[in-house]
Amino acid sequence: MSSKLQQVGLVVLGAALGIAASLHFSAIADRQATVQLPVDDLRLFSEVFGRIKNDYVEPVEDKKLLKEAINGMLTGLDPHSAFLDQDAYKDLQVGTQGEFGGLGIEVGSEDGFVKVVAPIEDTPAHRAGIQGGDLIIKLDGASLKGISLNDAVKKMRGKPHTEVTLTIVRKGQPAPMDFKLKRDVIRVKSVKARMIEPGYGLIRVTQFQEHTGENLVQAVNDLYKQSNGDLKGLVLDLRMNPGGLLNAAVAVSSAFLPKNALVVYTDGRTEDAKMRLTASKENYVRGTFREDYLAKLPPAAKTVPLVVLVNGASASASEIVAGALQDHHRATVIGTQTFGKGSVQTILPLPNNQAVKLTTARYYTPNGRSIQAKGIGPDIVVEDASVESRVFMREADLQHHLAGDGEKAKADAAKPAAPAPAKPVPEVKSPAKPDVKAEAKVDAKAPAKAAADGGKKEDVQLLAALKHLKGLPITAAVAK
Repeated sequence: MSSKLQQVGLVVLGAALGIAASLHFSAIADRQATVQLPVDDLRLFSEVFGRIKNDYVEPVEDKKLLKEAINGMLTGLDPHSAFLDQDAYKDLQVGTQGEFGGLGIEVGSEDGFVKVVAPIEDTPAHRAGIQGGDLIIKLDGASLKGISLNDAVKKMRGKPHTEVTLTIVRKGQPAPMDFKLKRDVIRVKSVKARMIEPGYGLIRVTQFQEHTGENLVQAVNDLYKQSNGDLKGLVLDLRMNPGGLLNAAVAVSSAFLPKNALVVYTDGRTEDAKMRLTASKENYVRGTFREDYLAKLPPAAKTVPLVVLVNGASASASEIVAGALQDHHRATVIGTQTFGKGSVQTILPLPNNQAVKLTTARYYTPNGRSIQAKGIGPDIVVEDASVESRVFMREADLQHHLAGDGEKAKADAAKPAAPAPAKPVPEVKSPAKPDVKAEAKVDAKAPAKAAADGGKKEDVQLLAALKHLKGLPITAAVAK
């Protein structure tokens, strides 16, 4: 990208939901490591601290300096590690429940301004016409230039039904535009379903939340009822889905995979960071005495022809689902390359209701493919010009992003020293050769009334999915 990304992280207004696929909480009291502190570096830190205290133009509290030092220590690691103060920690916990206060925008930071990644469906921002790629330069007339992303989010939050004016710079528009929005309590419905046409259903997952798996079961059962038990094909739409909870991603994958099939595994430095998550109840049901809600699915859900739709804003948990279904040859993935967010963030609680969100591992698909900084490539590439014309930020574009396996291999090859030994993959087959992929063009004039946004416009990717399910040809332009 031409502009420098200074600080990026998907942040839903009013909540620190982000695109982290893993929100498992881990206590650190039992595993404090003995670390030898770098005395010379600490002496330098002390020297800088003293200079600021004595010479800065205005007095600065010790608490502020130390907090900013912690922030810098974490944000300098990668875009997804962060210090969570009491408000941010509470917002993260509330956000995963699917309800929070705000405007309904996923945002990042670019050139010192707040950049819209995507508005959340059925929220004030979505209804007002805010678009991905918009730069928010002012809030109620006050410039946001140089303000931290967390502070900007806090300013946009407020009591429901109060108004705020956002000044937006949009590519292709000659002048900034003002949008007056009314704050609201954002209740995100993570699963939506409808019949595309007789015999063919669509399930759209907008985020992976605590009850996404249960809501998916209800949606699948409703579609089977509407089709009188004769569902010929199903489209799982994960486009513009920034991710969410890991167990919810395992639940959605398990709904369509055989029992105990491997969904995803992780690898990191500690034993806690090495996980193998399969399609079994203990990996997606939270709580000891909760029932296995996937048992309520009709048996045909395991074999119904399935297409998964993805694009450049499908991230994290979305990529886990797409990768698992693709590796097991359970679904055909259609769309464009995904975001590439394949790292695990563990929430490490601290005293006084604070926490550290720390990247502790990388995700791998069942066949051993790393998602990090690469994403999931579709089996059939179909671009939607109305969406792909937006500039999608991908993980590999983010400053300080965690290197993917491919990037690490290139870096190792460039070094004179011998490369490190290959990473062992326990009980996982070596990556299979991908299916033949094609870049497809779809006739936009064909009768495609079933758009992902409710039929408001033709949806070429959904049309391609429907054609594939029917066994109709999709014109291949360039073989991959």
